Amino acid sequence: MHIPTLDSVRLRLRAFNLSDGTAVERLAGDFAIADTTLTIPHPYPEGAAATWIATHSEWAQCGKRWEWAITERNTGELLGAIGLSQERQHQRGELGYWMGQPFWNQGYTSEAAAAVLRHAFTTLGFNRIFAHHFARNPASGRVMQKIGMRLEGCQRQHIRNRDRFEDLVHYAILREEWSLT
Repeated sequence: MHIPTLDSVRLRLRAFNLSDGTAVERLAGDFAIADTTLTIPHPYPEGAAATWIATHSEWAQCGKRWEWAITERNTGELLGAIGLSQERQHQRGELGYWMGQPFWNQGYTSEAAAAVLRHAFTTLGFNRIFAHHFARNPASGRVMQKIGMRLEGCQRQHIRNRDRFEDLVHYAILREEWSLT
């Protein structure tokens, strides 16, 4: 499988290119981004984005995970990233995303997530998509709510992140629920 391009009204979700590395390091390297995710390092090491981008093709080829660059459709400017992992046996996937701080509160993340849901349910045949966020990051939860995900619960102090225990809030949506929206 390859990484398909997904278009929405304002956005183009496309495969990352190695030339995106500098923008990824600048945007994801912002402590505000790294602080609300589990896997983004801070400070973001030089060259780490290129290493991460180089893994995407292999992940997609084996149907394990797809990573898209969220770009502005008209200008091509990189805004953030969104990924979807697959658990083929259970026809489910996990959604994860980050958006560069200059682009917060403009609806871009919700728009990108809606495009990925559409692809997951209509093209990939998923039955369930789930996601989670740190309880102290309610903006991420609002994205999940906007795309129709339902709150499933909170795991208290479920993970350790940057020397503190974090509560994880879980959301999910089923294909039959999505088709009603």
